[in-house]
Amino acid sequence: MIHLKTLEEIELMREAALVVSKTLGMLASEIKPGVDTLKLDAMAEEFIREQEALPGFLGLYDCPNTILTSVNEQVVHGLPTKRPLQDGDIVSVDCGAIKHGFYGDHAYTFYVGEVKEEIKLLCERTKSYLYKGIAQMKEGGRVGDIGAEIQWHAEKDGYGVVRELVGHGLGRSLHEDPQVPNYGKKGRGAKLNNGIVLAIEPMINMGTHRVSQLNDGWTIISADRKPSAHFEHDVALVDGTPEILSTFDYVEDVLGIERSTPRPRKILA
Repeated sequence: MIHLKTLEEIELMREAALVVSKTLGMLASEIKPGVDTLKLDAMAEEFIREQEALPGFLGLYDCPNTILTSVNEQVVHGLPTKRPLQDGDIVSVDCGAIKHGFYGDHAYTFYVGEVKEEIKLLCERTKSYLYKGIAQMKEGGRVGDIGAEIQWHAEKDGYGVVRELVGHGLGRSLHEDPQVPNYGKKGRGAKLNNGIVLAIEPMINMGTHRVSQLNDGWTIISADRKPSAHFEHDVALVDGTPEILSTFDYVEDVLGIERSTPRPRKILA
């Protein structure tokens, strides 16, 4: 069942999303060669609690951590470890927070030191696919419109689109209906109505779309061990158009990258 949100609830969800956005911004200055992801995890938990919010992942489905850190061929759900990040790695940091009873859920793939140009291109393109998918989130449209757009661009560029893991509805639960695949056909799937809030998150592999799971029961890796990129935004449908509740600005200000989107605006006066 899809739970449509009021404008007031969407504003509360924006606050939850921005907790995560600010947390990723804080971590952006800490991600460098030699840093281990367990240290980043501890920093994220402390920072979220300082914002009068709760870690959204910690304890959920027995998750042992506040953030999920997926390095190189790890697609998503990588558990933080004591392994130091190496020059040339990429790491997707996926983070959740709860504020006002609502979840924020947000991810960004970071470069660690000097990264190969082909891997940078994978990340830059995956982020662009996210925005292309978001642009298809329109009143009266279908969830399949989002996935079809992401799939078309990714496969045109020669990448693999992960099938087994998808985006999702978001609200008082981390995973609500509908599922939001990053592939599909236009005009198919759940209808998009004002008040729907989605976590849209393309997971794009440099090689095959196929994946497997490590013995830890969490970490998903690309089947051919080639790098994978992952970006995620929380998006509400308001007045027939997508309203991005999260922002990469905090991350990109730290990294000196031109902003992907304008600063978030409030819906209500």
